[in-house]
Amino acid sequence: MLISQFSRATGLPLDTIRFYIRKGLLSPERSGKGGANPYQVFGPQDVTAARMIRLQQALGYSLREIAALGAQYRARAHSPEQTAAILRAQMAKLNERRIELESAIDFLGRKLAWVEAGQPDDAPNWQDYIC
Repeated sequence: MLISQFSRATGLPLDTIRFYIRKGLLSPERSGKGGANPYQVFGPQDVTAARMIRLQQALGYSLREIAALGAQYRARAHSPEQTAAILRAQMAKLNERRIELESAIDFLGRKLAWVEAGQPDDAPNWQDYIC
């Protein structure tokens, strides 16, 4: 499929797809058509790769980390023990982020209640929250 079809199939904007290609996150085939600028042809493996990139982003990985992990995966560079250590480290980061988010949500809830109560004198102190 061509880039426009790939965009529809994955829900990724064209600029994002081109960015991922430049960063080496996606590697579509090149067709013989298109003259000096051959068409990029995407296959099912590219759809899978795009979905994996989105999942890894949702898991908190940066694009640089995703590229490195992908290269290491393709090279079979990690043992199961190393993979488990990487996953544990990411879980720890996500748990830390969760604590920060829970604190932010708590602050917003208290601030909203304060505003809705007509802003009495006992305003929530933002310094009491971890962010």
